[in-house]
Amino acid sequence: MSLTSAATLATLDRTGPRRITDLAAIEGVTQPAMTALVRVMEESGLVERRGDASDKRVTLVCLTEAGASYVRTRRQAGVHAFERLIGELTGDEVEALVAALPALKHLGELESQDREGPKRSPGGRSAGSR
Repeated sequence: MSLTSAATLATLDRTGPRRITDLAAIEGVTQPAMTALVRVMEESGLVERRGDASDKRVTLVCLTEAGASYVRTRRQAGVHAFERLIGELTGDEVEALVAALPALKHLGELESQDREGPKRSPGGRSAGSR
């Protein structure tokens, strides 16, 4: 699976159903490229397209159970890899990592906000445009 495919699945897992145009912007690819990527993932059973209940003109891309399972499996593999590597660190190095965790968590939140763009209000305007 490509990095963009894996990142798109992780985005859907983290944020819920999204429009293809939103996914393209978040992942930094063109809309036609994301459409093709979604088609491949749909054929693989990882995502499905559904109509938006609040706007019948909109189609959303949603994770299937198989897609959610894939994301969980990849995350767990990453956790196991880090557990093994952290086990090889000295006590001081582990303490330094623990002390850095709040800053690393905040960094991850900032990166996620940056990738996902401004939050939209139910009326369609960005939260900062009121």
